[in-house]
Amino acid sequence: MTITIQKCTLEDLGLLQDISVETFKETFEDQNSPEHMKAYLEKAFNAVQLEKELLTISSEFYFIHSNGELAGYLKVNTNEAQSEIMDNLSLEIERIYIRKKFHKQGLGSYLMSKAIDIAKEQNKEKIWLGVWEKNERAITFYQKIGFVQTGAHSFYMGDDEQIDLIMTKTLQ
Repeated sequence: MTITIQKCTLEDLGLLQDISVETFKETFEDQNSPEHMKAYLEKAFNAVQLEKELLTISSEFYFIHSNGELAGYLKVNTNEAQSEIMDNLSLEIERIYIRKKFHKQGLGSYLMSKAIDIAKEQNKEKIWLGVWEKNERAITFYQKIGFVQTGAHSFYMGDDEQIDLIMTKTLQ
């Protein structure tokens, strides 16, 4: 298996939009109403919103390819781009998604390693993320690699308020 990770640019907007919608639906569609899912997808992954995120200096997107096929992506934020007020020694993993057909191949670990490398290059002391309290598969993965729950915040799927656990990992 050949794995490559590449930084996304504005030229990747269409691909980013496609994989964002696909992976989000695969992950959450069966646990949310069609109306809430549709509202969230239209707000979070429309071309204007994703272009704005791609142009944000303190945000970066990375695609992961397996044997030349787009398998998933990562979005990290620092400084003012973080979705919660954190200190400047923190890096947020806002999105880490792998297409369902690539699950259980270790690709999430590759993206997590990439996020940790970015954090270390930028002299960050910790990384954090929000994960839906009902996403047990992801929570287990994060716990296994050293994340601990440090808080919680509201997340809106359309107008449905849900809870994300805030999980943090201190870097050595």
